[in-house]
Amino acid sequence: MASHGHHADDIPQMDYAEHERTYLGFVHFAEVGTIACLAFVAALAVGGLKHAWGIAIIGTLLALVGAGVGIASKSIGWRAPAVPFGLLMLSLILL
Repeated sequence: MASHGHHADDIPQMDYAEHERTYLGFVHFAEVGTIACLAFVAALAVGGLKHAWGIAIIGTLLALVGAGVGIASKSIGWRAPAVPFGLLMLSLILL
């Protein structure tokens, strides 16, 4: 068989700290993105079922801002887009 010339000394060691940081960043983005998508679906429901497209547009914009804040701040995280999601669900129930 052909030898590729790789030896155990040639392989760099894994950077576990960087792997952990990347994984935590991915999980953070997935949490915020999931709640933001739920808020968008709630906005579509408010607009489509209740014909309140003005509230749906405002809720969508608030969800976008909340997603940006949630991604930028790890301490706030998914709670930022959860606020417009909760408001949209409340308007879906009450309208």
